[in-house]
Amino acid sequence: MSSPHARRRRCYTVGVQSSLVRPITRKDIKGPALYAPIRDDYRRRVIEWKRPRRVLIGDRVSLVFENRHTLTMQIEEMCRAEGLTADAQIEAEIEVYNAMMPTSDSLSATLFVELPPDADARTELGKLVGLDEHVALHVGPHRLAAVFEPGRAEADRISAVQYVRFPLSAEAKAALAEPSTAVALEIDHPRYRHRVDGLDGLRASLAGDYAS
Repeated sequence: MSSPHARRRRCYTVGVQSSLVRPITRKDIKGPALYAPIRDDYRRRVIEWKRPRRVLIGDRVSLVFENRHTLTMQIEEMCRAEGLTADAQIEAEIEVYNAMMPTSDSLSATLFVELPPDADARTELGKLVGLDEHVALHVGPHRLAAVFEPGRAEADRISAVQYVRFPLSAEAKAALAEPSTAVALEIDHPRYRHRVDGLDGLRASLAGDYAS
């Protein structure tokens, strides 16, 4: 840590920290000027680190489980894209993304409906109305039903991007920490039924969010 560049790299080392579900603060965000020199390297490492946290369920729905690393990168990218440098502007972005932070008793994920380029979006998204009642994460014997952010669906279609939480009981959290625990994601919507088992990489990554 003998140079400012080394200090910046250390701040963005991707690994297990005492808690990856703590709220982000202003001091955690570099802003466009300081972020630019480390951006390419940092993005590559975070994207690789996110790999087990992205799960494709069927052919068009994916979930990416969020934590401090994923959300910090999103804030930095937004500040860079929008040219946000004032503290008030950056604080506003932090507030938005902190609302997506997992907590001690809930996991958080972004759900994407990934449609083919030639698909009629309104028709295809209309087929998934009611999806908010049909997504669950299985952690051993515990079924964690997804709770969707309200206001992201209409009577005839849903948004292609949804924000969801999975309430996490103490028992489910303990099970998550056990390497032998089986983890699966399931959608049992009448028009879209898929289940993905064997998600040990996801289990290990989520358990790491709570490691001390």
